[in-house]
Amino acid sequence: MSSNDIVRRPNSILRKSLAEVINNQKAPEELRLRADFSHITPGHAIPPPVAEMIAPEPEPEPEHNVDPRQILNSIGEVVYTWDLNSDQLVWGANLSDVLPTTAPDVINTGMGWAELLAGESPSSRYAAVKESSGRDTGPGVPFQVYYCLSDGSGQSIWIEDTGRWFGGPRGEAVKAHGVIRVVTERYEADRRLIYQSKYDALTGAFNRDQLTKHLATSVEAAIREQRPLTVLLANIDNLGIINRAYGYHVADEVIAGLARNLRAHMRGADVIARFAGNKFAFVLESCDAEQMVIAARRFLKVTNTKPIATSVGPVQATLRIGGVGAPRHGRTQQVLLQHAEEALEMARGNATDRFAVYSESLVRHDARMCAAEVTREITSAMADDRIELALQPVIDSRTGKPAFFESLVRLRRQDGSLIQPDTFLPTAERVGLIKLLDQRMLDLTVDYLRQNPEVRLAFNVSPATAHDPEWPLRLKAAIGPDAGIAKRLIVEITETFAIDNLDTTNRVIEEMKAVGVSVAMDDFGSGHTSFRGLRHLKFDLIKIDGAFIQNLARSADDRIFVRALVDLARHIGVPIVGEWIEDAETARILTEWGVQYLQGHYFGKAQTLSERLASAPLMAKSA
Repeated sequence: MSSNDIVRRPNSILRKSLAEVINNQKAPEELRLRADFSHITPGHAIPPPVAEMIAPEPEPEPEHNVDPRQILNSIGEVVYTWDLNSDQLVWGANLSDVLPTTAPDVINTGMGWAELLAGESPSSRYAAVKESSGRDTGPGVPFQVYYCLSDGSGQSIWIEDTGRWFGGPRGEAVKAHGVIRVVTERYEADRRLIYQSKYDALTGAFNRDQLTKHLATSVEAAIREQRPLTVLLANIDNLGIINRAYGYHVADEVIAGLARNLRAHMRGADVIARFAGNKFAFVLESCDAEQMVIAARRFLKVTNTKPIATSVGPVQATLRIGGVGAPRHGRTQQVLLQHAEEALEMARGNATDRFAVYSESLVRHDARMCAAEVTREITSAMADDRIELALQPVIDSRTGKPAFFESLVRLRRQDGSLIQPDTFLPTAERVGLIKLLDQRMLDLTVDYLRQNPEVRLAFNVSPATAHDPEWPLRLKAAIGPDAGIAKRLIVEITETFAIDNLDTTNRVIEEMKAVGVSVAMDDFGSGHTSFRGLRHLKFDLIKIDGAFIQNLARSADDRIFVRALVDLARHIGVPIVGEWIEDAETARILTEWGVQYLQGHYFGKAQTLSERLASAPLMAKSA
């Protein structure tokens, strides 16, 4: 065997032959020397025949026998080719794996595939290809479309269809290649998110944000097309009673049921939205002033004659409605909603009619001008430190001496005159300034307590402030580390706020008490708090609504009602304040009933600090 014969053999045979030659010393001297390369120094090349003989045998290439069908199945996709001239539709072999309930022989044409489209499909492959505005100039035109199939089993299947169509001589679509993917789970999730962004979860009606968008579009169309538009705002005016009588879950059932009943009596193009907790808004297309009245009366009749079915039985809801017509009384959605609110307020104040229509009047215009003037006065007074405290004594009925004072807000004009709170507080609440006023009053009250360590003050906060999650933090920051100030401060919240949401109120009370202050319920009786609700809320003090005390000495009805409130509060062991006391007889009656604290003009009017200083010498001289 020559060396050439060895070199021509495969590497595995070469290695074996070479080993035998070297070990047995049978190879010619030249071959043995060439095989024994241990004497070769670095830099010397290995002779080529030996390099070939000792080269490692390459590893075999791995086999890549992966089935494309498995890949497509793993990602839920199947390819297709569609010949538009013959309408022939050819699918990949894994069609039955991706769409197991769809018979291939039914969908071997574009027409057969189109017959599976569900009614809710927003588009189709045919529309994406045949109605495309593009033209194929060579590379084809891409498309992507989503649609829904109904496969006969009752299940909706959402499809993502992505591909490219190719044109004929004139550029029109003649062939399409593509891939479909089942995206039902993702599409349903997206649809839920879209739904939640537009619709109220409880009623299925538009939410407020979607209402404003829809109304803005509708107003523009009404102006452009010169047709009328009506906006109605309806309020469930007995929802508070339903809450107290049956609980919040039943009130939710009433809201949802009322929405269903109202929607059933609307035209197809009209829209209902949940405007607020107990308010609904309606946008009625092509509805003039006369038709507005008819529609509103229809909604009132439905509500009055059809109780809402709930888990506790039928419950009657009552509505009040305000209406406004566009574009006559408003050319923007903001103005229309504002005017609808004003009309609803008119309906609330009407004892004989539950529906009111907005109309311009000099009185209302003057009132809006007045509100603008008051707003400017408030902002100016806050900037110039013209918000002041006025203190009114609260008398201990057992000693006849002041137990504490209520800190009341006053606004001093630049000319030095005072504006009473009933003049500017409603406007402050309406325009969103009330929380700033509350903060200013808190700062003034705490400063007074810090300078007068023997005084105890009560201070009233608005529902807007009490609802603010940051209110307890601001209260704590204003008081600071002085626990003595916190012990001498009473924060009053109204009964209306307290019973609106018992859990929220209880949380607010606990957070304020954690700061160290006492908490009082103001205007007790205005919302007719139940015994259960009163016991659930851990108030330190209860102030009976002065509207029931004002005529106590002259009204038997008021005496019966106030006595019941006193007994209720005493039963749970909470001290009571009777306010708006104007005469000695009222003070005597309340004292005999065991009311611990008395407040009103009979014991002293509220005075600003400057007024108290001015009257002090006179009081001392009189004494």
